[in-house]
Amino acid sequence: MEPVKKMQTLPYIEENLENQSFLSKLKVLKVGVIPLPLYVVLALIIYGASVYNQLPPDMIGGFAVIMVMGILLGDIGMKIPILKDIGGPAILALLVPSILVFFQLMNSASLEAVTTLMKTSNFLYLYISCLVAGSILGMNRKVLLQGFTRMFIPLILGTLASVVAGVLVGLLFGYDMKHTFFYIVVPIIGGGIGEGILPLSLAYSQILGTPAETFVSQMIPAAVIGNIVAIICAGLMKRLGEKKPELTGNGVLVKAKGGDGITQETSINKPIDFSLMGAGLLIACSFFIFGSLAHKFLGIPGPVLMIVAATLVKCLKVMPAKMEQGAYHLYKFVSTSLTWPLMVGLGILYIPLEDVVKIVTPAYVVVCSAVVVAMVGTGYVVGKFMNLYPVDSAIVTGCHSGLGGTGDVAILSASNRMSLMPFAQVATRLGGAGTVILATLLMKLLS
Repeated sequence: MEPVKKMQTLPYIEENLENQSFLSKLKVLKVGVIPLPLYVVLALIIYGASVYNQLPPDMIGGFAVIMVMGILLGDIGMKIPILKDIGGPAILALLVPSILVFFQLMNSASLEAVTTLMKTSNFLYLYISCLVAGSILGMNRKVLLQGFTRMFIPLILGTLASVVAGVLVGLLFGYDMKHTFFYIVVPIIGGGIGEGILPLSLAYSQILGTPAETFVSQMIPAAVIGNIVAIICAGLMKRLGEKKPELTGNGVLVKAKGGDGITQETSINKPIDFSLMGAGLLIACSFFIFGSLAHKFLGIPGPVLMIVAATLVKCLKVMPAKMEQGAYHLYKFVSTSLTWPLMVGLGILYIPLEDVVKIVTPAYVVVCSAVVVAMVGTGYVVGKFMNLYPVDSAIVTGCHSGLGGTGDVAILSASNRMSLMPFAQVATRLGGAGTVILATLLMKLLS
């Protein structure tokens, strides 16, 4: 009887082992860093809460929505062939939520929570503040100064090249030169929606006597398409840097002997002290608040003054090394963990597909692409002659054709070069402000 019992138990044991093997395989699968079964549970909880209107309409609910979507879309974007090489995670994280909003597939509870986080709580500027403060304080002083002084030449030449390319390609497709310049080229290089398009629309409205809203709807599509092309260019530049390592500093702008210059003074290899990271958060917030306060008296955009203040603090060595370390480690945490979720929030609120669909034609896309490609290409070529890494120079210059701070985050995340954020912000803010002023003056002269 004993052998029979053994034979009866064998299939049960084999089936049990197969089940265990399946569960083990399931546990190995991950969405980002989260095991798949756990991710599914978390996603169902958040979705259920949003369906039954139990999702908190505040930062908790907002973070839950953008985190669960951002982790998934970023992970998918990293795995799709070809797309992963042209900034797939950033493209998916921006466009998929925008498409969901366009087709009204996101419920009101989720939209309310994300709106509170992104607009009321101003998560975008918190993110940028942490990146700017941490990356600047973590840089080598010499490289920092060289980067800021040298980046202006590729930026200026890139802007001129983008204007010429955009107008000429516009003429080829039958666009009027004036229309191409003021309604396609300028919105792309104007510094974003809030800092560029809105001030431009008000200026155009005052000069031409037409409601500002009509200009906003005309200019936003160009800025959105230009930003997407810039993201793709950044992804391609990243790919080029991987194939030809001598062309890139992997997030370092200036060629310098004896190290990469970015982590030479504040190294990520130092033990992480969470209390120092807390101090780093206070420092980042204080730099941003200083920029806002100084703007009241100087009239210069707050984000630019924030960068100037952080640069001066670094160059004058007035910040204790431990505090620099805390700010740097906070920057690494924020850039690593919150980039794709932030993209989702931006896609939901700041990428209006409805406006894009109304005005876009193949010729329109080609003109927008020509503007961005000329900008990026000029940054690459000029960078070679300025002792800059061409790939990184091209990416920073390309940020001038993005959607302001939103675009900088998307472009740098697509190229995995968040350490270039201070240079990108200068390219966007100063380049955008200069563009808005010149375009307004030209509109007055030509109208």
